[in-house]
Amino acid sequence: MERTQIEVTKKLLEIDTIKVQPLSPFTWASGWKSPIYCDNRKILSFPETRSFIRDKFVEIIQKKYPQAEVIAGVATGAIAHGVLVADKLGLPFIYIRSKPKGHGLENLIEGDLKPGQKVVVIEDLVSTGESSLKAAEAVNNFGGEVIGMLSIFTYNFDVAKEKFKKANIELTPLSRYQVLIDTALEAGEISKDQIETLMEWREDPANWGKK
Repeated sequence: MERTQIEVTKKLLEIDTIKVQPLSPFTWASGWKSPIYCDNRKILSFPETRSFIRDKFVEIIQKKYPQAEVIAGVATGAIAHGVLVADKLGLPFIYIRSKPKGHGLENLIEGDLKPGQKVVVIEDLVSTGESSLKAAEAVNNFGGEVIGMLSIFTYNFDVAKEKFKKANIELTPLSRYQVLIDTALEAGEISKDQIETLMEWREDPANWGKK
């Protein structure tokens, strides 16, 4: 898996999907300051990378979850990737809204999910894990059975690890934070003197940059 994570990380860096700016940090929607920003939506504009990501997801599902009956994408960033994976596997696809739509059937799950069906959830990015696990919970509450979750990237926060462990859901990322740092350093995307800042941020992201 380490080899796959390195390959995927190199692909993401090549198309500037991952921005590393320790000296000019980004502000996330949560209000956290961050020296890194991942825009996995850019992947869709690069056919070769898009297909590469799809095929890696497919390989993992065929190996770890051959019993999968439905592929689910978390709105909105993972919908397209989930569709690509489902199409390649010849499986049904559903997607999970962050909140029910305010009209019509007010669905949280869009698509046809039958009770008891085994579902693999596709996520584009995992940070604290809260929204990802809410999506999995929605599938389970709807009557499906989440047997695993795959993501393009994870920050690998301890808080997320604990949440996934508590929920008894396995997360398999195609790329993760430490691999990103190592690969970016080797590629010259970041310098050795920036490593300390990047690792300090990961230890306490909620309070980093507030001093």
